[in-house]
Amino acid sequence: MLRCRRDVFGVVAGYTLLEIMIVVAIIGLLAAIAIPLFVKARDTAQLNGIYNNLRIIEAAKDQWALENKQGAGATMTWLSDTTGIGLYLKGGTITIVVGETYDLKVIGTNATATATVRLGTFDALSPITAL
Repeated sequence: MLRCRRDVFGVVAGYTLLEIMIVVAIIGLLAAIAIPLFVKARDTAQLNGIYNNLRIIEAAKDQWALENKQGAGATMTWLSDTTGIGLYLKGGTITIVVGETYDLKVIGTNATATATVRLGTFDALSPITAL
């Protein structure tokens, strides 16, 4: 059976201010540890999504160049015709993660992404290349 704390006069006693302050301090300490880890995990996941998109673009560029007999320095577009890599994108498209833009570059040069927010070690508007 659960018993309540009673003071000297028989009145049910609640938590003291010190007990409540200790609980709040512990919750604050746990939040101070967890929140930066959640932010870092989110940034890492977003950066991995951009890396994946860049890998898909590079694979599409390579396949387009092989099938159209193009060498280093050839330019292509996003279109789904003979001048573009649209037909070669795995899944038909890439997914925009944080509003980034992609620059295809020419065959033989890695595509880059430019995000408007800071991700990991990449500052906003700095080019991100595949690993």
